Amino acid sequence: MKILVAGGAGYIGTHTCVSLLQSGHQVIVVDSLANSRIENIQRVQDITGKRVEFIESDVRDRASLNAIFSKNRIDAVINFAGHKAVGDSVNKPLDYYDNNLNCAISLLECMVSNNVKVMVFSSSAAVYAQSAEPPITENTRTEPMSPYGRTKLYIEEMLRDVSRADKSWKVVILRYFNPVGAHPSGLIGEQSTGVPSNLLPTITRVAAGDQEMLNVFGNDYDTRDGTAIRDYIHVMDLARGHVQAIQKLEALSEGRVLTVNLGTGKGYSVLEILKTFETVCGRKVPFNCVNRREGDMACCYADPGLAKVELDWESELGMDEMCKDAWNWQVQSIHLS
Repeated sequence: MKILVAGGAGYIGTHTCVSLLQSGHQVIVVDSLANSRIENIQRVQDITGKRVEFIESDVRDRASLNAIFSKNRIDAVINFAGHKAVGDSVNKPLDYYDNNLNCAISLLECMVSNNVKVMVFSSSAAVYAQSAEPPITENTRTEPMSPYGRTKLYIEEMLRDVSRADKSWKVVILRYFNPVGAHPSGLIGEQSTGVPSNLLPTITRVAAGDQEMLNVFGNDYDTRDGTAIRDYIHVMDLARGHVQAIQKLEALSEGRVLTVNLGTGKGYSVLEILKTFETVCGRKVPFNCVNRREGDMACCYADPGLAKVELDWESELGMDEMCKDAWNWQVQSIHLS
């Protein structure tokens, strides 16, 4: 299949492009490079030995997007386009509503105009209610706590409405839990434009000496060791989930909207991840326990059973690989910069 990957130069996008290319698909990436780098596309080509057609453009530019559809016979679209930081969305809500919602609307309008009705959408576990009890299923109540999460849920509803109006649409909505790690080559990984807010990138920065201390937000939760528990998933497992979603849609004989969690089904505490990293990577990480962050849940992990049934997908890589590959990317990225 020829697949248009919107936002394909970013963290999850690049890893998914690798998996798509290695599975025999053709890939066209459209990305504004607002939160990514053109070098990432070359590195995807270096890893796979295959060509990626790249167009630098804002997905909200309908004229440019329509030109891409007109020049290519697109079979499916994967939508990663949008801003992605929960905390940043609280401070800049209008930026998130403008960018994320309008990227989705622009894509859908161009798809309708060009009779392309197959999409995989990059959603998030941030759509679920903060009070939800784990394990989180796809039927768990949705009540996003951030503008970021609300944009994801609104786009999900857009897709359902489009599909109700035209029942020939085939859509998979993937709700990710906590993506971490990097490609084992160390050529691509998670890039932070400033100080990272996510746990594992912060751990690797502290281990590398780029940051003095890891702040552990809260050690008084009702959990095994008092620190918050989350479901972390290796980005390569996540990328493989998109390939499985494309294969599912390709095999469908009629339209359908399918919503699926992508997670491991296992919860790791902050201190468990820290200790695993120190053991696997042989680096000490100084940390300091500080007050909880407002809005943080004590425990959140997925029930990934539906992904196994519908997509024939389950996670394969554990926390050892997540830590090892994240550290390898941290070390390699110094030389790649």
